[in-house]
Amino acid sequence: MATSDYPNETKVMVPPLNFAMVAPGVYRSGHPNRKNYPFLIKLGLKSIIYLSSDDFNKELDQFVKEQNIQVFHYRIDGNKEPFVEIEQKEISSALVKVLDVRNHPVLIHCNKGKHRIGCLVGCLRKLQKWSMTSIFDEYRRFAGSKVLADQEVLINFTS
Repeated sequence: MATSDYPNETKVMVPPLNFAMVAPGVYRSGHPNRKNYPFLIKLGLKSIIYLSSDDFNKELDQFVKEQNIQVFHYRIDGNKEPFVEIEQKEISSALVKVLDVRNHPVLIHCNKGKHRIGCLVGCLRKLQKWSMTSIFDEYRRFAGSKVLADQEVLINFTS
C-alpha cells in the first residue's frame, strides 16, 4: 500500500491521536486509523509495539503486512485501582523491543496513547535517569488529570 493508494488523504498528513516523538526513531500515539496511514508511511516504520488486550483491527493488520512492519503485541490491560496493575515483566519485555535499534523506527501505541504508553515511556525515562517530576510532567501532558494507578507503576519500576 503506497501513499498513492490514498489520493484524497495525501494532501494533509494526519498523525495518530496523541502522536509525539519520544526519542530519535521512537514514536508514541493512540491507535492509528486509515487517515493516519500516509503519515505512518512517511515515518518508514520497521516495527510497531502495541499495548492492548484488544486485537489489531483487520484494516490495520492489512496495512502493516503490506508495509512489511513487524508488530510486537503485548496484551496489557490498563491499570485499574485497586486490583489490576500493569505487570513489570511485560513493561520490561516491551522496553527491550523499544531499546533495540534494529526495530527503529518504531511506533509504540495503545488505544488512546495515554496510560499504557505513558507507563512504558515513563519507565524508559527512568532508564534514561530523568527525574520523577519530569517523568510525571510528561505523563500528564498526554494522560490529563486521570492518572489512575500509573504513577505507582512508574515509582515501583526497577530496571
